Amino acid sequence: MAAPTSAPPRKRKTLARREARLAWIFVLPAAVIVLGLVLFPIIWNVSLSFQRLRLIDLQHINFFRFEGTLRNFKAVVGVRDFWQTIWTTLEYTVFGTVLSMVMGLWAALVVRKSFRGRSLVRGLMLFPYVTPVIAAAFVWQLMLNQTFGIANEWIAAAGGQRIDFLGTRFYELSLFGAHLKVPLALTMVILFEGWRYFPFAFLFILARLQAIPSELDEAAMVDGATLSQRFWYVTLPQLRGVFSVLFLLRFIWTFNKFDDIFLLTGGAAGTQVITVKIIEWLRGRGDIGAAAALGLVLAAILMVLLFVYFKWFYQEDEA
Repeated sequence: MAAPTSAPPRKRKTLARREARLAWIFVLPAAVIVLGLVLFPIIWNVSLSFQRLRLIDLQHINFFRFEGTLRNFKAVVGVRDFWQTIWTTLEYTVFGTVLSMVMGLWAALVVRKSFRGRSLVRGLMLFPYVTPVIAAAFVWQLMLNQTFGIANEWIAAAGGQRIDFLGTRFYELSLFGAHLKVPLALTMVILFEGWRYFPFAFLFILARLQAIPSELDEAAMVDGATLSQRFWYVTLPQLRGVFSVLFLLRFIWTFNKFDDIFLLTGGAAGTQVITVKIIEWLRGRGDIGAAAALGLVLAAILMVLLFVYFKWFYQEDEA
């Protein structure tokens, strides 16, 4: 009896090509839609940034009649407070990102061990993240209000002077004989950023903490390591990968953040970041070309910062 023979290589190759062609047919519509949703806004924004357009001219714009100019870029970069806005954006992004991660780490460590009511506490930890931003910002405005806010009620009860937390650019603070100028309004929006988004870091870090083998901690305890030594030399090294991903995601999102600052201060008192400035160009001045140009500047700065991150920090983490 003759042994069964396998299909000839030519037929198998033809079948593989037909399957690949069929796969492309199924995937192509979704790919075209996704690329259109991603690429078209980018191309549209680039086109607007090189044209002299007011908001009122938008309905008459001809996408195919392009007259390029660098006037918008010169306008947005040449304003007096441009570099101050860049610096404020970086301060807000870096401190807001780090604060949310530190608070998330602290919260994850608190609920890491089992205790009565832990599930309820874990659920409450997510409250700032699921609360609508407009409600959260309104509550913070009420708490920090100079006239009737609870923070100022406590300060007044302690014999201090009431403070306009969200309207004061710099606050003179005397500490151990030294006089410090604290950027008060910016500090408040950074605190809001850390409070509102620490649950995101909390979930990431808690999941990683629960995956760390308990044998590592037990072995360190047997060797006589203290609680702080176990934290620095056992727990933290296990969290490096999570911290890298968290920092990258939070940095990108915070750098593009607009609604939190706009709802709290409207960009006043030294809290004007690039996204708020874009709205000012768009709605306040009606200059859609300049707003689009500033959007490109924002994207360029973010790409440079991400390049530095991947070039130095991420490679070190991978090594």
